[in-house]
Parts: sequence; structure tokens; C-alpha cells
Amino acid sequence: MARKYVVRYGTMRFLGEFSAKGPQSFSRGDEVVVRSHRGTEWGSVLCEATDRTREYLGKDDASGRILRLANQEDEKTRTECWQREQEAFETGKELIAERKMAMQLVDIERLFGGERVIFYFLSETRVDFRELVKSLAHKFNTRIEMRQIGIRDEAKLLADYGDCGKPVCCNTHLSEMPPVSMKMAKVQKASLDPTKISGRCGRLKCCLRYEYDTYESYRKELPKIGKFVLTKQGQGKVIAQEILAQKVLVAFEDRRRLMIDAKDIVTVISGKPNSSEKPTENPKKSRQNSNEEK
Repeated sequence: MARKYVVRYGTMRFLGEFSAKGPQSFSRGDEVVVRSHRGTEWGSVLCEATDRTREYLGKDDASGRILRLANQEDEKTRTECWQREQEAFETGKELIAERKMAMQLVDIERLFGGERVIFYFLSETRVDFRELVKSLAHKFNTRIEMRQIGIRDEAKLLADYGDCGKPVCCNTHLSEMPPVSMKMAKVQKASLDPTKISGRCGRLKCCLRYEYDTYESYRKELPKIGKFVLTKQGQGKVIAQEILAQKVLVAFEDRRRLMIDAKDIVTVISGKPNSSEKPTENPKKSRQNSNEEK
């Protein structure tokens, strides 16, 4: 039975399950030549495929097969591909400038087997690039594919390191980039300064999404800010939360402010304390009634 492995391949760092025939086995980090639905490509083995990896990838069928472990000749061919990509990038920029097309060329990908060259570009509008494709196909004598990408995809292609000092997530382990909102930053008490919580793409950092579910789960176990609580130290109002520590800051009636552990809260009082007393009349409304009587 053929063994199957999870392989990362392509400039966009796709993940797929690839089968390998024969007695040879592969280990994590092995550089391999694979056959995908796009053609012959360079890939890197991550791990052996399991039911768990299939669930993560969301695929039941194999993406292709591993042809061989990369050798010195393959390394030489790969270097030549990179050189041709640089030439194709400059040629593409020149042709786009000549035609004054409203698009920005971001990156070039030439498949290891030379079956196609993929041009990744940014554009705010829809672009008719049919004539451009004809010129490029004639120039490189291969299949040309144009891919319009978003601003986050640009970071995935070009970005290197984030503010944390590690390689950006979108260029390493993320197969999908989840939506991120300002609410996630607020719940985690992160800085709300856009320059500090924005990634290389200019959007909110993907890492704000990682711990959000945990924060939300812990937050629901604490009294909400503004609620009145009865604690072992007395009765007071919750004015702040320390979600991960499972503590709340309580302002007591005698003006004390104490950090109270969630387990020391006896109960949450529904409504304001002493609600049976007659509420204080709004001074502004009282003066208005007085003037009407005069």
C-alpha cells in the first residue's frame, strides 16, 4: 500500500496529501519533487498523512504523488527556475507599464517542471489582461496564468518577519487567514493603536484570533463590568476584569477598590442595591417643573 505524506508546495505554500509508491519513506523536512494538479513542483515534506491531518486539510483525496527525493540536478534546475522568475518579473512589469494597465505586479511563480508561469498581481478594479497574456505566452512559450490577489496575500508572498521576531504566520503555518476584528483586541486588552496591532499587510494581526475563543470562554465565567456583586469583603460594583487570572476589580461602598478572585464572589446582585428606595429625582427635571408652576 502506498504511503501518504502532507507536503507544502508552491509559492503560496499550499498544503496537500501526496502518495508515494515504492519502498522509500520520507521524513519531515525532506525536499521532494511532486506531481500536483498544476504540474511538476518542488515541495517539502511535513509529516506522514493521518486521519487527523485529513480533517485539518479538509480533503479526502490525495493532491498528487511524490515523484522522488530531490537530488543535486533538481537543485540546479530549481536555481534556474528562480533566475527565470526574476527575468519574467521584469518583463511583466515592462509590458504592464507599456499598456498603462491599472495593476501592480507582486510576484512570479514558475513551476519546477516549466508547465506554466503564474503572475500574481494587485488591482482595485477588474482588469482585461487578454492581450497581456498573449504577449507573455509568446515571450516565454509556455502557459500563462494571471492571479489577482488581496493585500493579505501580498504579505503572504513577500513578508518575512513580524513584530514578534518570528516569521509571519501567513507565510509559515496558516493555510487560511481567519477574519480578525477590533473586538478581539479589546477583549484581550491589547493596545488599540493600529500601528501596534497591525501586521505587515496593514490589517489586524492574525495572532489576535488565536486566543480569542479562550478569552471569550473565561470572560463568560466572570460577572460583567457594571454588575453589583456580594463578596466576602462586602458589596460592590465590578469596574474591571482580569480574564485569564479569573479576577475582577470591585469598587466597594466605602470607596475601597480590591481585586477579587472569582471564587470569592458569593453572588451577583440583580439590579442596583437598595433598589426599593425612592430614586433621586433628576435635578434638571426638578428645576423644569418648578419653572412651569411659577
